[in-house]
Order: sequence, then C-alpha cells, then structure tokens
Amino acid sequence: MSVAAVLPQDRVVTTRDWVAFLAMVLGMFMAILDIQIVASSITQIQAGILASAEEISWIQTSYLIAEVVMIPLSGWAARVVSTRYLFFASCVTFTLASVACAFSWNIESMIVFRAIQGFLGGAMIPTVFAMTYMIFPPRMQAGLSVVIGLVATMAPTLGPSLGGWLTEAWSWHWLFLINVVPGVIVAALVLVCGRRESPRLDMLKGFDLAGIVLVAVFLGCLQYVLEEGAAKDWFDDRHIVALSIVTVAAGLAFVWRELTALHPVVDLKAFADSNFSVGCLYSFIIGIGLYGSVYVVPLYLGRIRGFSALEIGITMMVTGLFQALSAPLAGNLARHMDLRWMLGLGLALFGGGLWLNSAMTSEWGYWEMFLPQAVRGLSLMFCFVPINAVALGHLPPDQVQNASGLYNLMRNLGGAIGLAAINTALTNRIDLHMTRLSETLTTARMAAMGALDGLAARLEPMLGGSSEAAALKLLTQMARREAMTMAFADVMMLMASVFVLGLLLLPLLQKVGHPSASGGGH
Repeated sequence: MSVAAVLPQDRVVTTRDWVAFLAMVLGMFMAILDIQIVASSITQIQAGILASAEEISWIQTSYLIAEVVMIPLSGWAARVVSTRYLFFASCVTFTLASVACAFSWNIESMIVFRAIQGFLGGAMIPTVFAMTYMIFPPRMQAGLSVVIGLVATMAPTLGPSLGGWLTEAWSWHWLFLINVVPGVIVAALVLVCGRRESPRLDMLKGFDLAGIVLVAVFLGCLQYVLEEGAAKDWFDDRHIVALSIVTVAAGLAFVWRELTALHPVVDLKAFADSNFSVGCLYSFIIGIGLYGSVYVVPLYLGRIRGFSALEIGITMMVTGLFQALSAPLAGNLARHMDLRWMLGLGLALFGGGLWLNSAMTSEWGYWEMFLPQAVRGLSLMFCFVPINAVALGHLPPDQVQNASGLYNLMRNLGGAIGLAAINTALTNRIDLHMTRLSETLTTARMAAMGALDGLAARLEPMLGGSSEAAALKLLTQMARREAMTMAFADVMMLMASVFVLGLLLLPLLQKVGHPSASGGGH
C-alpha cells in the first residue's frame, strides 16, 4: 500500500523513516546555507579566482537563479523518479559540484559549478517540507514544522558567520569543501533508509517540455533582472528592459501552458485552495524580512562600523540563538493556539524588531543590535510554524509534493524581490540624505563652519597648511556615513511596513488549527 493510501492518523513511522528524514533536513540545511555562506568572503574569492568586482556577484546570482528554477520542478521530478532517488541524486551531484567550486580556476568555471550546485540544491529544499506531511501523522507535524522552520530560517542567518570563520581560519575553499563529509553521509542514509516509493515513469508520456522551458526562462530572467537591475539603473539599461519583456512574456505563456496542459510539470491548481494561496503570500512576506534583514544588517556593520567578517558573524548569531530558544515554545503553542493569532504575534514581533532597527545611528554595535535581533529571532518560529500549517497541512497527500515546491518558491521570490527593492531604496535614500546634508554644510551655517574649523585645528599639527583641505574631505566623509546610516534606517522601516501590511491581511485567512491539535487528517 502506498503512503498516500494510508489514513493520516494511521501512519506508522519507523526508525528508518526518522533517520532518512533527519538526513534530509541536514541536506536542506546545506542547500540553504550555501546561498549566504559566500556573502562575507566575496573579496577573498575574488582574489583567488582573479575576478573583477562586476563579475564576482555572479557567484551568488548563478546559484540563486539555478535554485529558483529547480524548486517548482522538484514536485514533478519527485513523482517521476520517487522522492528517495531524487534526493539521493541531488545530494550526490550537489556534493560533487561543491568540490568543483573549491577547485575553480576562473570566474567562468565558478559560475558553472555554482549553477549546478544551486540547481540540485534547489531540489532538496521543498522535498523535506513535503515529506513532513506525507510520512508523519498529524499529531507529530507541529513539532516537525518547528524543526524544519528552525533549520530553514537559521541557515541564512548562520551563513555569513560560518563563512567568515572558515575563510579566516583556513581559506575560502573550505566554504565549499565543508559540504563533502555531510553530503556523503546524507546521500548514503537517504538511499538506505528512505521510504521505497514506486517511480511513476508513466508521467514521462506527454512530457511537458514546453512547461520546463518556459518556467526556466521566466524564473531565470526574473532572477537576473532582480539581481542586476539596481546596479544597472533598471530600465535605463537596454538589457534589463529586454529581459523584463522576456520575463513577462514567458511568465504569461507559462501560466497558460500549465493550466491547459494534460500533464503539467508545475500544477498551478494548488492555488485554488485558499489556505495554500494565503500561506504562499505570507511565505513571500517572510522571504522579504528574512533575507532582507540578513542582507542589510551585515552591510551596515561592514560599511558603517568597519566590522570584520567574524565580528559580523558574532553579532548576527543573536538572531539564531533566540530563534533556537523560541522553537519549543512555538511548537507547543501551535497545538493549543488559533494559528491566526500565532501568526499575527509573529508578524508583529518581526515587524517590531525591524522598527527598533530603524532608530540606528552610526555608532550602533553589538549591544545596540542585540534587542532588535533578539526580537526578530523570537518571532521567526511564530511566523514559520503557522504558515507551514496553513499552506501545506490540509492538502491531500498527492498534492503536497508539487505544492511544496510552489510554497518554497514564493519565499525565495520574496527574498529576491525584497533585495532588489532594498538595493534600489538604499541608492535613492543615500542620494536624498546626502543632498539634504550637503545643503547644511555651507559657509552660511555656523555649526558647519565650527565643525570644519575644529577638525582643521586637530589636523594642523600633523598636516600643517593642508589641514583645511583634509578637514573638508573628512567632513564630507562623515556626512556620507550619516547619509548611509539614515538610508539603512529607512530601509528597516520600509521592511517593517511590509509586516504591518501582513497584519492587515490576516482577516482574509480562514480559521485553521494545526493538524496535530486534534489528530485530524488532511
């Protein structure tokens, strides 16, 4: 009898199931971690493979594009070859690609190997979400949602920290070589202990090649536009304009194809379930906040405070610590609390943490960042657990594999679109604040002249007659620093407003309880 044929409450979970599941969770952690693990070591990698400043950003971009393309395809692939074989093949190839990344000889080879790594890593992420609802009975799903949520949200937080430590302790090559031993162990355990499912090779008949091509073009071009748009002034660049047109055309064609195809590679009909649609919307919002805050805080600490990669990592660890501390509480509350109230609490806390960051000054360090990061860390499980249950907890088992891919895609798209908006907002707000500050730094302003004279007096013993020019340059740099700080604060407030919008949308959510609260089925 297949897993889907057994009533949810009657599912028996064996030791082999636990071993395979925990191994898959570790594989998912590796795949998500590798998105951000290179973030704090870009300079060292750039020197190691002799890449230019413009080229080196593709180390992250190529991984993200490939991962985003694979995530929605993973549900179809899992049904065709079985979850066990898909995860095994993905983990093996991901590990081999990691080794290849470590031995890359130029930027071109690195981009190719990172794309392979991201594509196969993308298959591991939604598979774990699907298995939670396919194998385990409802009474266990709240606790398992906590485990998965903790791993999925902590990996981006730990990425820069672990990457900075590995690079400083050894070299940037270990950012990739660290995957080898866990990758071998995970692949072996999943192959040996994973549940045997019958591959559905009949799904290859009427193979939806057009759907695969369209989703690859649509998501690949969309990710490129979002990654590169801010740096190229968006629609002032003809390549961005051309790819934006291709994105819209391919997206519309993809939706039409998947709604009309006999055997669609991505079944969009899951969006007919209102809980799933709302869950995806909240997954998108969480993606904005999670990836946005992990991007902005290290950027502020590096540019404004001059922190090293290791110092940034230590500061960022606060979020992960409080996230881990909140996990048992979130799992228990999910069994006894209306998930709408729990989600509202999580959104309010995360938005509140971002709002606290909006008061930042150019002097903020570890302790000033502590409270905002602690609040955000506490909030993540209160967001993630109810969203998982809303999106996937009440779908029929035969729809979960496909729906899990779409659900995870929405979180990644939220992160990608959020980062594009953040970069654009930072550029515009820095220019705006710099213009306003420049207007105050004139000879007509006594305070500005007093500051300039004071700086010149302090520099005169060292620089003599050139002290006034040096003082003017230093004052301009200080103004630039303050303009950047105010821009970072504005971006934090902008992200907080997104979570306020999420709170306003809560009435659209139908009342749901976590399946484990009653032992009910799907």
